[in-house]
Amino acid sequence: MDHLDQQSLGDPGLRDEVLRLYAQMSGIYLGRIEESTSIPLLLEHLHTLKSAAAGIGAWGVRDLAKRAEDALRSGAPVNPEHIQDIAAAVANCQAFIAELVSADEA
Repeated sequence: MDHLDQQSLGDPGLRDEVLRLYAQMSGIYLGRIEESTSIPLLLEHLHTLKSAAAGIGAWGVRDLAKRAEDALRSGAPVNPEHIQDIAAAVANCQAFIAELVSADEA
């Protein structure tokens, strides 16, 4: 949260809007990751999700996306467990965001 507060200049409204956008975008990119039909596309979507996660301080999602990206870049085959781990981390992050934003609105 400290990282995100710095990125949003301490503005809770801006922070919540960034979080809502990330929650939506992470779901879109997770779908693209799951539906990728080539390694280059998969790498592109992993990289985008990783960068967005880093931008808001979602370190778990960032690290899992980086692990999958690094493995593919080193020539390893697609590991379905990596994708499952990313999906679980995205779901956890989305749930956290939904709880945080709804608490802020109350």
